[in-house]
Amino acid sequence: MKKQGARTMLNRRNRNGLFFLSVLLILCGNLVGCSGMNEDSKDVSLSAVEESIKQAVSLEEMQKGDKNRLKKLYQIDEKEVEDFVLYTATSNVKANELAVIKVKQADQAESVQEKIRERIEAQKRKLKDYRPKEFYLVERHVLKANQAYILFVVSEDAEVIEAVFDEALS
Repeated sequence: MKKQGARTMLNRRNRNGLFFLSVLLILCGNLVGCSGMNEDSKDVSLSAVEESIKQAVSLEEMQKGDKNRLKKLYQIDEKEVEDFVLYTATSNVKANELAVIKVKQADQAESVQEKIRERIEAQKRKLKDYRPKEFYLVERHVLKANQAYILFVVSEDAEVIEAVFDEALS
């Protein structure tokens, strides 16, 4: 009878241990699952955003830019940028620009936007008396941030591109 009482005690300990282990695993799973990003931030591939924009509007009259062009136009240090897509006009008499930038940290978005605003002002001064149609496009630019993502557009299709950007990040 002593052996059976000992077995019952062991079974109870095993069940309690399994119950405790199960609860612990569930809690750990919840912590790991919830610790990544909050629901508002979404990691979006800029190449996917670029493809969506290309499907919505034609970028054929623009050329793709690299990090040197990004630095030259906006004085944005590559240390601030995690990824970007840049298109500019093929001619300096055109104002078309498209930049989708993902900064490394969301708190850098404002300083990057300020650098883009400086570019906007420079373009306005350059085009005001010389190219009224292009000046009008610069006046109607879109500059906005969503978390760590920044959109800057000077284009006749700015509203369409903005809608694609918003959709991609929603």
